This record gives sequence, C-alpha cells and structure tokens, in this order.
Amino acid sequence: MNKLQQEIKRRRTFAIISHPDAGKTTLTEKLLVLGGAIRTAGAVKSRKAEKFATSDWMELEKKRGISVTSSVMQFEYDGYKINILDTPGHQDFSEDTYRTLMAVDSVVMIIDAAKGVEPQTIKLFKVCRDRGIPIFTFINKLDRQGRDPLELFEEIENVLGIESYPINYPIGMGQSFRGVYDRQEHKIEWYNEKRERQVQDLGEVDELSDILKGQVDDYTLSQLEENLMLLDEAGSSYDFEAVKAGKQTPVFFGSAISSFGVPTFLEHYLKMAPDPQPRTSSAEMIQPDDPRFSGFIFKIQANMNPSHRDRIAFLRIVSGAFEKGMTVYLDRTGKQLKLAQPQQFFADSRELIDEAYPGDIVGLYDTGFYQIGDTVCDEKDTFNFGALPQFSPEHFAKVRAKNAMKQKHFLKGVSQLAQEGAIQVYKTPYEETILGVVGTLQFDVFVYRMQAEYGVDLDIERMPHQVAKWIANPADAEELRRNSNNLVVVDYKDRPVIIFENDFSLRWFQQKNPKIELRDSSHNM
Repeated sequence: MNKLQQEIKRRRTFAIISHPDAGKTTLTEKLLVLGGAIRTAGAVKSRKAEKFATSDWMELEKKRGISVTSSVMQFEYDGYKINILDTPGHQDFSEDTYRTLMAVDSVVMIIDAAKGVEPQTIKLFKVCRDRGIPIFTFINKLDRQGRDPLELFEEIENVLGIESYPINYPIGMGQSFRGVYDRQEHKIEWYNEKRERQVQDLGEVDELSDILKGQVDDYTLSQLEENLMLLDEAGSSYDFEAVKAGKQTPVFFGSAISSFGVPTFLEHYLKMAPDPQPRTSSAEMIQPDDPRFSGFIFKIQANMNPSHRDRIAFLRIVSGAFEKGMTVYLDRTGKQLKLAQPQQFFADSRELIDEAYPGDIVGLYDTGFYQIGDTVCDEKDTFNFGALPQFSPEHFAKVRAKNAMKQKHFLKGVSQLAQEGAIQVYKTPYEETILGVVGTLQFDVFVYRMQAEYGVDLDIERMPHQVAKWIANPADAEELRRNSNNLVVVDYKDRPVIIFENDFSLRWFQQKNPKIELRDSSHNM
C-alpha cells in the first residue's frame, strides 16, 4: 500500500445523532478523553461552573447547555485517525445537521434506555437511511432504570425499519446493573463505581451463569439467560455486508456519564466501521485513493473567532492528498484558488496543518469564494459531487433592524448568515426580509448572532406559514404575484418561491392551478 492508501485505511469519519438529552455531548466528550484530546469532560450538569463541553463552542450554546451548530473534532486512538462531526441535538436543529450527514461515512445513534426511539432520532435516521450510511447504536444510561432491551430492539426494528444485532447485552439495569456481556468475544465487562475498566474473559459460554451466580440476584440471572438464548435462536445473525449497506445496526450498551462501555464501543466501532468511501461525481465514481485531489464544502461558519470576523468553509476531502498551499479549481466558477492556512478543528480551537487525507475535514479561510455544495479539484478539467440538499423551511418570520441607521449592517449580516445555510432568506416585492428555518431555535440564534456579531438589534415577527415551494417557471411567478392572496417571494438567488400557511392551503392551490409546477427544493433551477 502507498502512503495515501495507508492513511485512508486508518481514517474513520462519523457523526453522532440523537434526541436532546440522550447523552450525545457526553459521549462525544468521553471519546475525546479516550483519545487524549482533552483531559476532563465538562459534564453538561457542571456548565454553571464555567466548565463548558468542548464541542459546544458558541456563546449561546454555553448559556443554554445545548449544541446549536455542528462542530468538528479530530483525535487519534489505537492507530486510527478519527473525525467526529458533532451535530445539534436540540429539537430545533437546522439544515446544518442534515448537511453534516452528507460528509460522514457512518453514524452513531444514541438512544436513551428509558425513552427508546424519539422523534428527532427518527428525522435524522431517515436522512441516513436514504443515503445508505452504516449506523451504529449506543443505548445509553444503563445505570438508571430503563426499558427491557428486547423491547428496545423491537422498537428500533419497527419504528426505524432497520435490523438490530446486539454486540453486547446488559447484565441487570439501574440499581441491579452489574455490567455487559460481549456476545462476540465472550467477555464480561464489570460495572463499578470507581470507573475502572474490568474485563473478564470466559472460556465457554456455559461459564457465564456460574460466574454471575454470586454477583446478581436470581431474577436478573434467569432473565439474562432466557434473553440471550432467545437472541441466539430467534435474533438476527451478524451480517457485515448488511451493516455496510445501512440495513443492520450493531447495538452496544453503556453509560456515557460514567464512561462505562465507551472504550469497548469505540474499539468495536473502529474495526467494524467503513473507512472513507467513494463518491458519485458528474464525471465518474471517485475512489478515495484516486491520486487527483478533490473535496466538497458542506458547511460555512462565519465569525468562529469574533475578534477576527473570519469565515471558515469546511471541506470534506474525498480523494487524493491535501497539501498546504496547493492550488485547486472551483468547479462552479472554473477559477483557480490557493488553499492557504488550512486548519483542523477541535471545537473552537484549531491548528494549521500541512497535509490531510480522504475522510478528513479541513477548514479553509473564506473571503466569500465558497458556497455550500461547492466542489474543488486539483485539475483544470473539474467535476462536481452534486448540490447538497436544501430542506424546505417549516417556520417563517419577518425581520427588520430596530434602528434604520443600521440597515447596511443588517443587510450584510443577513447575507452572510444566509450563506452559512442555517437559515433561508426571502425578499417580498416590497423589499421586506423573511426568514425561513427548519427549527425555531434558529430564530433565536439569528437574533443573538446579529446582535453579537453585527451590532444590530432586530424586530422579529413570527408568521403563521409552514410550507415553502419553489416555482419552476418564473413566468408563472409573475402571474401569481398579481393575485394578492398568494405570498410570492424570491430566495437569495432570486428564484421565485411561494409560501403557504399549511398543507391544506398548498393542496387547495394545486387543485386550482394544476399546470403550475412546484418543487420541494431549489435544486437544478
């Protein structure tokens, strides 16, 4: 293997998805501690003590104790180079979350043992399933009383439509929790309050009950034996190809807050998860070990360092080796660019790098060259990986600057935050500004950032509308504008959009105007 292939082999790039409070930030931090990237994890509970979670970097996140922007962290463990993309876990997440899932090769889904599969998990899971991304499940909070594991497997299969295969299985739960039994390696990992890792190898599977007899009560032991037998006889068998295709999820149990089960999960994950994958482009399927350098921009973040007013474009490397100062071509414009000052991230801290490989996420200084979905290549004969999906907003509001003298700053802030892609901006024929978001928290984030980063206080007026559709033919838009009942606006690229109050009014409109083509997104317009 050449150096490029060796580096690809040791890369793992994944995102963690979950419903709020299932333990996503805690698991992220424990993985970072394992990799030696941070010394102590800022538990969510101790946020008041100024010890904030490393992956929640924006001021607003620190105040609320939630992740609202996706951040990127890299660390090494056991010879592997791991890139974690932390996604907002708040119920009001944004398009940023969806797009982050376009830049990973696998996903870790956290489920709260007491609550099971929750609404947000279902939303994010669908995006993963549509892309066929391998999904690994970590069932968290085993040190508290939760639901029966078999019930949780059944829910994963029924609600998410994916087969589950438990790699390990809990011995008791809550007060009676004693550890987990590894079904593949026939080991017991004991749970203890001191948080020391204790693993005991079993020679024969039969020994399990002998070893547990003095350690757990009779009920817990009989339940465990019965359930393990049921899984062996009636459960799915482990199928690596099905895992790779996103059709089967390996399931692990643990307690992220006490670090229990986290090292075991990580070690299994690194062996089972795919290394960087090929991607379809406008030219051909691009393999990671293709010597031609290529990558795509999946996120733009302004003002990561407020004192510098900078803008960073996040690039996922697809093929070839990245070198500092290299010259590339931007497919959208055909222009040549020099990639100076490339950075790798650790939440809000970052360091300059000299090289990076497929699977890695690199931050590029952006003076306005890049847009979300851009492809860069090191050959003049460029290709692209296609546009990233834009999701139709579900919440709308009119915004304006409280102080008319700040209009210039207002327009600049709106334009820059729209380019980041967390909000969509529309203009009415009367030059009013309308924001569209996937989750309502983005309104708070927008108001906060406009004030903190651009010095503009806003008046924001929520609207009753819930659905936006792009109008395929601009001539139809002109016709529709004449009827004052229709709210026809343009997006930031001047493409016509019609906004409806609800699905009923959309259906009514379509019945009345069967010849007008409406689209869910602005792709290919």
